Amino acid sequence: MKIRGAVLRDMGAQRPYAQTRPMSIEDLDLDGPGPGEILIRLSAAGVCHSDLSVVDGNRPRPLPMLLGHEGAGVVEQLGAGVDDLEIGDQVVTVFLPRCGECANCLTDGKLPCTPGSATNGAGTLPFDGHKVRLHDDSGAEVLHHLGASVFASHAVLNRASVVPVASDVPASIAAVLGCAVLTGGGAVLNAGVPGPEDEVMIVGLGGVGMAALITALSIETAGVIGVDANPDKLVRAQELGAAEVYTPEQLGQRRAPIVIECVGHPRAFETAFSATAVGGKTITVGLPAPDAQSHITPVTLTAEARTVIGSYLGSAVPSRDIPVYADLWRQGKLPVEELVSDTIGLDDLNEAFDALADGTVVRQVIDFQY
Repeated sequence: MKIRGAVLRDMGAQRPYAQTRPMSIEDLDLDGPGPGEILIRLSAAGVCHSDLSVVDGNRPRPLPMLLGHEGAGVVEQLGAGVDDLEIGDQVVTVFLPRCGECANCLTDGKLPCTPGSATNGAGTLPFDGHKVRLHDDSGAEVLHHLGASVFASHAVLNRASVVPVASDVPASIAAVLGCAVLTGGGAVLNAGVPGPEDEVMIVGLGGVGMAALITALSIETAGVIGVDANPDKLVRAQELGAAEVYTPEQLGQRRAPIVIECVGHPRAFETAFSATAVGGKTITVGLPAPDAQSHITPVTLTAEARTVIGSYLGSAVPSRDIPVYADLWRQGKLPVEELVSDTIGLDDLNEAFDALADGTVVRQVIDFQY
């Protein structure tokens, strides 16, 4: 079938992207779903730093590639062997499918699936063989981004790359559950595991950081602290319920037992590490450039009995965790809609990457009816 999608053909374009236009909106051919796969019609897709990191070259991927990984859509066709979904079901896409059989999949979310990670790196669909369902007008393959490629009208995905969510959850909210909330919320609930007497500090208040903040606010803790260089984001964090907010320069000697870094920058990690209390946990979910380096004082790990935890995708098991977040939203405890800064169309994607790089937005969501 013919679809319309956003293709990246060259990384490292100069900014502003509104002028250099690294993302081209193209008509593509999409093959139907094979065994174990589904076809969905996209309703909404979030614009995430993981997409920007491919555009700017910090996370190299094979090209050309149809980007996008945080989405929600409706099932339109089922491949052979998919018998637990129905046509018309709403599903949320997740960028790290789990085979459920490898050693990493038996760690309860701590480690990413080995074959899922391999296909993500190759730009193919999980789990076995060379599966590419996208082609351009010349017949050349267009690769899949993290098994999803949701910056498009339609997508074919492996069944393990989606989680069903009831239709009472609006598509713009459902989409954000699949990456920002899964990652930020999981850093709190799965990696941080705060108790009622613990304060939680969030360093970096973009989409993932704000998701971590509202998740921490949804449970019983001693208080939530927001840290960001952008004063407007600090104001927003206070409006959402943060007890205290600081720029990195204002932190001084303020410490917390659980500090979550959500930026993916060496200086942000250093800020989070310095702000971790004796006996506390520094949790990092950001993805810096592969050659980035941070400088810390290792003796504090021993002398102060501290722990550094890397949390990929919020140490999540998506099929287990996404329904939990959906229920928290239904109960009014998790205001995911507050994460959506703007609703855009697919044609606005280059400008959206400029806003994301400038740090002026939390989450921009593509509405495919826009």
